[in-house]
Amino acid sequence: MFEIIRRDGLARIGKFATRAGVLETPALLPVVNPKILTVTPRELYEEFGFRALITNSYIIRSNDDIKQRAENEGLHSLLDFPGIIMTDSGTFQSHMYGEVEVSNQDIVNFQKRIGSDIGTVLDIFTEPFWTEEETAASISVTLERTKEAASMKDDMMIAGVVQGSVYPHLREMCAHRMRDMDVNVHPIGGVVPLMEQYRYEELVDVIIASKKGLSPDRPVHLFGAGHPMVLSLAVLLGCDMFDSASYAKFARDDRMMFIDGTYRLEDMLSLDCKCPACGSHTLETLRKLPDKERTRTIARHNLYEITKELSIIKRYILEGRLWELVEQRCRAHPALLGALRKLSEHGEFLERYEPLSRDGAMFYTGPETYSRPVFRRYLERVSERYVPRTKSMESFTDNGGCGKPYLREYHKEFVWARREGRTPVVMSPFGPVPEELDEIYPIAQSLFPQIADMETEKRIDPSDNPLNFETVTVTAIRGSHEDAEPIDTTEGALVDKAKAVARYQFGIAAANTLMSGKIELVVSRNTGKIRNVISDGEHVLSMRAGDGFYTLRPEGAARIIKNVPAPHMRVTVSDDAVPFVSEGKNVFCAFVTGCDDNIRPMEEVLVVDGNDRLAAVGRAVMVRDEMLSFRKGVAVKVRDGVGKS
Repeated sequence: MFEIIRRDGLARIGKFATRAGVLETPALLPVVNPKILTVTPRELYEEFGFRALITNSYIIRSNDDIKQRAENEGLHSLLDFPGIIMTDSGTFQSHMYGEVEVSNQDIVNFQKRIGSDIGTVLDIFTEPFWTEEETAASISVTLERTKEAASMKDDMMIAGVVQGSVYPHLREMCAHRMRDMDVNVHPIGGVVPLMEQYRYEELVDVIIASKKGLSPDRPVHLFGAGHPMVLSLAVLLGCDMFDSASYAKFARDDRMMFIDGTYRLEDMLSLDCKCPACGSHTLETLRKLPDKERTRTIARHNLYEITKELSIIKRYILEGRLWELVEQRCRAHPALLGALRKLSEHGEFLERYEPLSRDGAMFYTGPETYSRPVFRRYLERVSERYVPRTKSMESFTDNGGCGKPYLREYHKEFVWARREGRTPVVMSPFGPVPEELDEIYPIAQSLFPQIADMETEKRIDPSDNPLNFETVTVTAIRGSHEDAEPIDTTEGALVDKAKAVARYQFGIAAANTLMSGKIELVVSRNTGKIRNVISDGEHVLSMRAGDGFYTLRPEGAARIIKNVPAPHMRVTVSDDAVPFVSEGKNVFCAFVTGCDDNIRPMEEVLVVDGNDRLAAVGRAVMVRDEMLSFRKGVAVKVRDGVGKS
């Protein structure tokens, strides 16, 4: 069973429970060849902290001595590894050397017999050069074999491999067909040639197509991916597990892995690594080691590079900054940079998993930052949900040097514009930012260089009029209205702001019912910012200082229930869960029976029973497909139960 602990978009830190223990993801499984132990499995467990490895059942089966030991002693004893052992089936050997002499049924039974914790179906490796017809025919065979393997797995977990060559629609179809099969983990197969040929743009398409079809409650394993330079990108796209023999293969060829590439020992000019394997060596002493010892030392170095990168990736997920890490890593190689740019083509899918806000500021690292789904979401919402106070706009420019919120920098100009009956709008790297929205995430919580690049200059063009105002006045000079009075903090202006944020966050219909009647605002004495919204005497909303969005109060939630039809903002739970949820306990996935498909992570939600009666208010942790698929883990973090049973 798989459970999400923390997430950053599609990337997730999870717990994958097996009979041999729990694996924290993202995790790499080193490939171990039982005939060539460059680094022993026991060392992988104790020295490097790997809690799972992968070995090849076909190789074991093909060697009489090793096969007999595996059948008599069991796989864990054979390898002397106390963690989780996954076995491959021989598919990769068929790719490398031609057809293997074993049936799917035989290899699955053999994996069970030797005690594999996670066995793999004998799928058909789909080559990148295959035609669509060849690929489709091979997928049919893989699906039949997966169904067969799932029916005979007993207490061994089974890995159902997603194939489909370079055809995204076939990848998605293959993945979707496996949803109803009793499969525990999904490797994405047939991708090693793409990585070997640095075809990372196609790899992006392959992974996203697979993710679209797969059930989200199962970990995704990217076969053959183990180089540290590609791990962060794959995790960003939702891959949870990886495997690679490169740490040992490269070492036998005197090649050292680093985050920015792979380097031959003979070509290196310095050894700037202080990992435990390299710490006592100079470049010269490493070169002079006996062959076997040098291979082992380089293999250990490669493993340390992998574990270090995985630790960094997890930290960035916890901090909500994985996009920034990926942008840094992908600049290590032009092919990876192309993959980073490819992400812009998948913005609609990526936006579904993008949280409403993050704890820290969003850093701009270059034009590729515009591929982040947060830009797409902002433009969509401001275009669909913003209702201007006037038909005339006064346009200002954010060239990267403006203080945020923009109100601080342009306060006199904004006051003057409002006096003249115009709505102040800043043309920013995110698009048009009306004055009322300049404190919401990510507008106020972003950092851009003061010297704008060409892509940013295009986006802040003051002649653009995306909100369709009837007239536009362009103001490019700050401080041009010295006679303007100090910033307008009248109740009317703040109410306009309160309404605009509510529309952006909850939608126009929900905002209208929340803001109906007499509006009173509780404002901070120190900052002048909105704290609470009182509508007809009811406390309906509280504004968060960190991201400029609202926390929904139970009184506000009750208004939405009454006036906005389901399923808007709703998460429906089973009747058994209602008494617990109404007392303020979190909503667990196992009790979710329905959900608004438009809910995004970290959005305010209404928890209701089957009759649309309010049970609680909280923040979503997952999207609809995840809530309905997972059987374990929190779906909604409840803040206020309504106390009903």
